[in-house]
Amino acid sequence: MLSRDTWQEIFETIQKNKLRTFLTGFTVSLGIFIFVVLFGMGNGLQNTFMKFFGDDATNVFFVFPGRTTIPYKGYKANRQIEFVNQDLKDIEDNFAPLMEYITPRISRGGLVSYKEESDNYTTRGVGPAHQFAEKTIMMKGRYINQSDVLSKTKYAVIGRLVEQDLFGSEDPMGKFIDISGSVFKVIGVFQDDGGDNEERLIYIPFTTRQLIEKNNDEIDQIILAFKPEIGYAGAMAFEGKLDKFMRSQKVISPEDPNGLFIRNVADQLKQNQQFAGVLQIIISGIAFAVIISGIIGIGNIMLFVVKERTKELGIRKALGATPRKVTNSILLESVFITTISGFFGMMAGIVVLNSIGGKTLEDDYFITNPFINIGTAIFATILLIICGTVAGYIPARRAAKIKPIVALRDE
Repeated sequence: MLSRDTWQEIFETIQKNKLRTFLTGFTVSLGIFIFVVLFGMGNGLQNTFMKFFGDDATNVFFVFPGRTTIPYKGYKANRQIEFVNQDLKDIEDNFAPLMEYITPRISRGGLVSYKEESDNYTTRGVGPAHQFAEKTIMMKGRYINQSDVLSKTKYAVIGRLVEQDLFGSEDPMGKFIDISGSVFKVIGVFQDDGGDNEERLIYIPFTTRQLIEKNNDEIDQIILAFKPEIGYAGAMAFEGKLDKFMRSQKVISPEDPNGLFIRNVADQLKQNQQFAGVLQIIISGIAFAVIISGIIGIGNIMLFVVKERTKELGIRKALGATPRKVTNSILLESVFITTISGFFGMMAGIVVLNSIGGKTLEDDYFITNPFINIGTAIFATILLIICGTVAGYIPARRAAKIKPIVALRDE
């Protein structure tokens, strides 16, 4: 079957039937190419969902105060809810077995300057645990610690881009910056995988922010992390208990949708992963439909091939060729063409995926770093080759059964 004469015959047949060979190869290449690109795009969409959540911890709750819309227990509607330092302690006392850490966040915008350079940045008054919630990566120095919080120190941890904007090539460590009229010492520089906006933030102790604002104890929001071992179901139950507890503490109606907000990152992550998974299934289904179309195309072309070569096959049988040899000859030619074409289609798809990634694709179409696992691409290619072989077997088998006298009369 794999003799030199057999290969010579295959190459001569291909040479004589260039158009038919091109159509067969193009069908296979296009099917694999579209599959690789579509499947890679689906993976890129999943990457976008993971990137959106991946720069922050996924086992956290963000608790926000709101404004009531329902009168409750003697309190009127339209009451602004406020969080204070005591709320942090109350949550710790009541949910300690379920929690890893808790931190407040107070966000303010303002002018920040160093020597002749200045710009507007957002400062966040936070506690030490905020570093874990945001997955902040320290490049220089250190983060805010508990001693800074207790002493209400005027220390600042600046983002990588703040360092570039204000200090240029100068080392910021130990230098003093002006934040809205208050002088702070830079004790650290951080980077964040969340992007440019995250790296233009400045962190200071939340107690220092409160001291600047007339020594109050108000906080904008509370961030707390649950222990991962409680799982998704445990996190959802924890969220319900926390909501009920905070509403009781702040005298908010259980029916009031606007008095209190809790954003459960774990729940959002799971929902978005499920959504991305469904999209990937749909995209994969479309991609496999393309492969099926390719298989049908191969089968149709093989029918044409057999019809075209009917007289030739009749002569070969008249000269002593066995049905098996006729079948193998047609199938081997089909496998050879589909294998070569499938390989080129697969490589073309991978090259396209590697070249189309970038900021524009991510910003406009929410597809980040599209890719396909090489094993998946090879599997799809082999599947198409096998199915194409099966599709070609039926007309090949029919050709093998043709009687020489009938084939020679064929016009």
